[in-house]
Amino acid sequence: MIMMQGKGVSKGVVKGPLYFFRRPDAAIRQWQVEDMDAEKMRLAQAQEKSIAQLEALAERCREEAGDEAAVLFETHAMFVEDEDYVECIHSCMEEENCNAEYAVQQAGEQFAEMFAAMDDAYMQARAADIRDVSNRICNNLMGIVEGGIDSDVPVVLAADDLAPSETIQLDKSKILAFVTQGGSSNSHTAILARTMGIPAICGLGETLNPEFAGRTAYVDGEVGSVYIEPDELTLAQFNEKFVKQQEMRELLQTMKGQEDITLDGKKINVYCNIGSPEDVAAVLANDGQGIGLFRSEFLYLAASDYPTEEEQFQAYKTVAAAMNGKRVIIRTLDIGADKQVDYFNMNKEENPALGVRAIRICLNRPEVFKPQLRALYRASAYGKVAIMFPMITSVWEVKECKRACQKVMAELEQEGIPFNKDTEIGIMLETPASIFVAEELAREVDFFSVGTNDLTQYTLACDRQANDLGKFYDPHHPAVLRALKMAADAAHKAGIWIGICGELGADLSMLPTFLAMGMDEISVTPNAVLPLRAAIRSSIAKTCTLEMLDC
Repeated sequence: MIMMQGKGVSKGVVKGPLYFFRRPDAAIRQWQVEDMDAEKMRLAQAQEKSIAQLEALAERCREEAGDEAAVLFETHAMFVEDEDYVECIHSCMEEENCNAEYAVQQAGEQFAEMFAAMDDAYMQARAADIRDVSNRICNNLMGIVEGGIDSDVPVVLAADDLAPSETIQLDKSKILAFVTQGGSSNSHTAILARTMGIPAICGLGETLNPEFAGRTAYVDGEVGSVYIEPDELTLAQFNEKFVKQQEMRELLQTMKGQEDITLDGKKINVYCNIGSPEDVAAVLANDGQGIGLFRSEFLYLAASDYPTEEEQFQAYKTVAAAMNGKRVIIRTLDIGADKQVDYFNMNKEENPALGVRAIRICLNRPEVFKPQLRALYRASAYGKVAIMFPMITSVWEVKECKRACQKVMAELEQEGIPFNKDTEIGIMLETPASIFVAEELAREVDFFSVGTNDLTQYTLACDRQANDLGKFYDPHHPAVLRALKMAADAAHKAGIWIGICGELGADLSMLPTFLAMGMDEISVTPNAVLPLRAAIRSSIAKTCTLEMLDC
């Protein structure tokens, strides 16, 4: 038996022939050019072609993996025309009187090395994006068609690593799983694999040897293991897990149309997290009972300038109407930290996670905040819209937000524009500060939603983007769990409801704890709705205890 161990980044167990991804030979030579203007024109044409390809990829990605994933390719398209990047290419061409391919390769490597040298793990992972964009431009300059899968049967696709554009262009009907020598859980390939529901393992290193091509690989994306010619015991364990996986998929289909209620009658709402109007289709397909988090910032990330009030209104209205009276919680702009937008012209910060982000931007820039509030209230006339403010740490921030809402409602009423005067107002609890003043905050709002990703990060002083922190970033830490309990107690004391909208919500092992705390709502990705519903319907709420809090 050959066993390879990596890091599982997308769950699932599959078996199939191991196929190594083939890239076209793209050796780049340097030569002297006689007509620099013509060479720059050739470069411009390759850039235009690259942008068109990336825009098409974004649309395809939006259909297959949702808007949040499509933003990646829209960002790639923007980088093709980035002023600093293009200036670096032109400088190389002029200084060395060289061809465009060589200059693009040199500029791309220079920028990639700059990102790779950064301390932030998320930014380090962006080096692969820079190289991907540069390779695309070079391929178009040289007329090279990108690689694919030359196989008549579905395969376990192996590679040193896969660029995002390589991943999305592959024929998914031929892919059983992704296994790579490099990569990380923060890579966009891992994110796309999870979104598309394809098992994936990264970090297998050189043990993933091309000499294994064609042999049957047994992949367990949950534990990060790949087996070739497993022994009888391992094979039996794998087959048992595979059968259970198939049975669970069939069982989950029977959950559609069922109530989210425990065996002893405890009702808990199961909502969905989305990033765009296009994601509503997945919510409806998985029978989500509402939307617990609409990340409005993706309207900003996908744009080259501030989205207008009308553009935002149309997006919010579309979602509200499509949900047909079910609650739709829309989070106001949450830019900053790991989500940067060039046209915001933010000052460089030594620690952006602790800097001007989310509600801090909105309160500092009313010219940005007001159009979004107007769009939100206008959309409230078309469905059950609720407004949620992120990154709240103080009562005065909530009061400022409410004053801004009052001004907007007064303007809309004066203008004769319809809106719901009883629109719910809620906040996200994401910092220890918000937990410590939760009782005071609860008196100001209609609901709480806990962002467990950031709450864990700030409680444990642990960068959630850093891969090498590993076990130190622990959302099950007693301090995090006690914070959740404090938040739930404060909410219920004030007579408001509380939900979970971070990744911890999809952790089925945490459901008994959430039930014991009295959580009223859990919001997860659409494909996590049915597993969560099945777990809820097989639970007995009154037997759930908070023993974990005393660990």
